[in-house]
Amino acid sequence: MNSSLIDQVELALDGIRPYLKADGGNVKVIEITDDLVLRLELTGACSSCPMSTMTLKAGVEEAVKRAVPEIVKVEAVNVVVA
Repeated sequence: MNSSLIDQVELALDGIRPYLKADGGNVKVIEITDDLVLRLELTGACSSCPMSTMTLKAGVEEAVKRAVPEIVKVEAVNVVVA
């Protein structure tokens, strides 16, 4: 796994973590796959929030892709899309 990509992703996530933490949640990087899919775990309140899919797509994925355009997709390992 490319540690420089992970560092860039972590920096992007640091920019939105205060908003997640304000609602009692956070996000943890699990891996970046060989085909450049970022796999995350939503933690705290984010893991059970009905809006977590929206948070993932509109907030997390947007921030990551803007900062690290190499990432082709962001998915959460613990979010079930309704």
